[in-house]
Amino acid sequence: MPTTADIKTLRDRTGAGIMDAKRALEASGDDLESAEAALREKGLAQAAAKAGRATTEGIVECYVHAGSRIGAMVEVNCETDFVARTPEFKDLAHNLAMQVAAMAPLYLDEAGAPEDETRAPEEVCLLSQAFIRDPSRTVNDLVMDVRSRVGENVRVARFARFGLGE
Repeated sequence: MPTTADIKTLRDRTGAGIMDAKRALEASGDDLESAEAALREKGLAQAAAKAGRATTEGIVECYVHAGSRIGAMVEVNCETDFVARTPEFKDLAHNLAMQVAAMAPLYLDEAGAPEDETRAPEEVCLLSQAFIRDPSRTVNDLVMDVRSRVGENVRVARFARFGLGE
């Protein structure tokens, strides 16, 4: 039987509801790691089903690196203005702007890259890059995680990077 503390810990890690967290812990024999993995898998499956829904709201986030020599701007969309105001969504937009400033991607994803592009997608495509704060995850994993947490379709619409003299 899962403890209240375990349920709270799992909810904090995944953003899942109380009953979902309890069921996942029961199914995993009170193992937090496997319960978290099961909830993330379930959330990603639900997030994939939301991918076709229209994203007409969102925010534009700007990031200027220390020294004011590099800046980035990113537009992140969602389905409702309510989600656009949540801390998770704002953090995602900020992290994406920092990613663009640091890694200088050229294209959003592989579909946006020209056919004659010879560099690996992990180098030039934003969604394929390793996330700068957690290299074990890609930027796309980060977007999918927020999508599953907020329960809406979330997508990166466009981005721009500015470097002094570039």
